Amino acid sequence: MSEAKAAVLEEFNAPLVLRKFPLPAALEPGAALARTEMAGICGTDVHLWKGQLPISLPVILGHETVGRLEQLGEGLEQDWTGQPLKIGDRVTWTSATSCGECYYCARKRQPTRCPHRRAYGIGYRCNQPPHLFGGYAEFHYLRPRANIFRIPSDLPTEAVVGAGCALVTAIHGVERICTEAEAGVPADAETGRMPVLPSLWRDQVVVQGAGPVGIAALAVARNAGAARVTVLGGPKHRLELARRFGADDTIDLDEMREPAARIEAVRGVTAGHGADVVLECAGIPAAVTEGLEMCRDGGKYLVLGHYCDAGTVSFNPHLITRKQLEVFGSWSSEPRHMMAALGFLLRRQNQFPFASMVTHRFPLARPNEALMAAARWESAKSVIVP
Repeated sequence: MSEAKAAVLEEFNAPLVLRKFPLPAALEPGAALARTEMAGICGTDVHLWKGQLPISLPVILGHETVGRLEQLGEGLEQDWTGQPLKIGDRVTWTSATSCGECYYCARKRQPTRCPHRRAYGIGYRCNQPPHLFGGYAEFHYLRPRANIFRIPSDLPTEAVVGAGCALVTAIHGVERICTEAEAGVPADAETGRMPVLPSLWRDQVVVQGAGPVGIAALAVARNAGAARVTVLGGPKHRLELARRFGADDTIDLDEMREPAARIEAVRGVTAGHGADVVLECAGIPAAVTEGLEMCRDGGKYLVLGHYCDAGTVSFNPHLITRKQLEVFGSWSSEPRHMMAALGFLLRRQNQFPFASMVTHRFPLARPNEALMAAARWESAKSVIVP
């Protein structure tokens, strides 16, 4: 095979177009070529399709991908964890790689804010060789220094793509708002070590949004020891999924349309105080002002769902001062969060069935249907299977 098909975003708010690109004749040292096995449709892909993040076109979308290694560049012998790599291995990778040397990487330990960081499926134009920088394609080119992870044989592809970037995003976000020490979580009885994943020991948690990010945040909160987790969202099939993932309470936005009623409902399940932690996973600006009201005095609020620019909203800063709130933002994730996510998925497959998130499958020739299913909230997770 000398060519590969790909679905290309050439114009915002327009159908993706199927194009062919030449496969690279040779790989750079440290690079890899993977045959795409499955690519997830992320909510960010829908926002990109609608032009809500300024990116240069044309682009092959897709930053949640599992593939089989077809070629390995000279010197690429191990994955990010040190496991050996070989042709045929099933792998996934982080959407972006930071430089490791700039002000944010080296001095401030904020590598997700690295100015040299670009994401597959978002930041690479496909009209420049080697073209194949997104998951909506038969093959995916992984540049030198890509953070590649070999997937354990007993972890289904559907679980990895079903969790997608939502799980690593949730792990990173929850990590930013808490530490094991402040939460009082006990050390592991066998090893004496603190858990790798962050802790919300005995906290009452509210999750705004029942899409992939909300479900992932629910799973992370439940695994982190939250005493009670309430999920707000819709439609009903997503709230049913939230209950499968361990939500104690769900609030249906279609049935409870007024923000004041939803705020009062949260107070009702938190003894009138409000939640210790509220995780915004909706990507809707109005959810932020509503969520701040759902926090107890001295509570924490994490804005996790606004990866793209969905607009502005007005609120009174006095609310933050009066309630002594801690407000956090979190952007993307780091390789260590991917390592934690894969371990989490492997250990918790029965408790958190991320593989069941994959409800709608589409061939590469039908990417627009896949995007529409995600945009209309018809699917828990839509995927493309080349």
